[in-house]
Amino acid sequence: MDVSFLEPVFAATGPFATVCADVTHTTENADTELELKVRAVTERLAGQGAPEAVVEAVRGRLLEGNDGGRAGTLRGRAVVVAADGSVVLDEALADVPREATCEWSPQPALLPVVRQMAARVPHAVVITDRLGADISVVGPGGRAEEEQQVEGDSFHMRKVKVGGWAHNTYMHTAENQWIDNADQVAEEIASLARRLRLRFVLVAGDVRARQILTDRASDAWSDLVVSMEEGGRAAGADREPVARREAELVGEHEAREVAGVLEQLDGAAAHGLAVTGTAAVVEALRKGQVETLVLADDPGEATLLVGDTPAELGVDQHDMDALGIHGEAVPADRALLAAAVASAAGVVVVPRSAMPGEAPVAAVLRYADASTAS
Repeated sequence: MDVSFLEPVFAATGPFATVCADVTHTTENADTELELKVRAVTERLAGQGAPEAVVEAVRGRLLEGNDGGRAGTLRGRAVVVAADGSVVLDEALADVPREATCEWSPQPALLPVVRQMAARVPHAVVITDRLGADISVVGPGGRAEEEQQVEGDSFHMRKVKVGGWAHNTYMHTAENQWIDNADQVAEEIASLARRLRLRFVLVAGDVRARQILTDRASDAWSDLVVSMEEGGRAAGADREPVARREAELVGEHEAREVAGVLEQLDGAAAHGLAVTGTAAVVEALRKGQVETLVLADDPGEATLLVGDTPAELGVDQHDMDALGIHGEAVPADRALLAAAVASAAGVVVVPRSAMPGEAPVAAVLRYADASTAS
């Protein structure tokens, strides 16, 4: 996962309020329910010593983040607010937290956020009919890049039952217009696929429009197509089945990414380009060797020592003495994440049981040198 979106967090001055909360609308009394959930979170923060400006910033973002939410839509949200009340992270979560987490602490508590982040799998969802399509796109950053409508010509759109010589002409004209409209949609999807390197294109809507559109798919996206029967463009059409299928596909790609990283870790280790265990990973981070940091989802309670910059870190004071600096004790997962972001490394969070030897951390390296741990 590209974690460059965390850079504003580490550029800010702490302490930080870190919140993962359920902001779901589920009933007709959704606004009242949400207000109660948010009040519980902010009271906990205030009880931990967070200043009023920080508490109010959290309150405002959690309430604002669900404006316009439909009843029954499950939503989780992560918010990080710096000491001056500035919101340095506001992201949707892939999972709705069973219980809200909130912490006022010297370093942002980001591992739960990264673990629950809405997947950063670039993809497009296309709901099509014979006039055009509604296209929504999620980019590599995991955010909705854009939503757009592509509309074609509606002239002679409907095949009509007419008699005599005109029948075939009407049939042919309608079919040609459907194809022309599909071509416009297909060209837009091809442009998006090339620009954003989409991982899949989910196509829903009118059955004949789907068939025409997928037949017109270019090489840029023909292999990315997943088609589904449900979903429509008409006003009032239920798009929840499309959202569910989208989430399923994202989850499948995420699972493959985790499996691929573990396989890459194993393969890289055979060539001296991977390290496992806290001490070896800390040394690699200090030297800027880490390409992908692989963190266990349950890091335990270990701490590391951190100096004035994220790369100045060590397992114990002996490491810090070698660097000639004094270190401050920081939870290990927070120190490792900060160092990964500072060195432009990717981060993947995996179950502890899947880690080599159930280690808390491992890394795939950009390069190895004579001192790299084997």
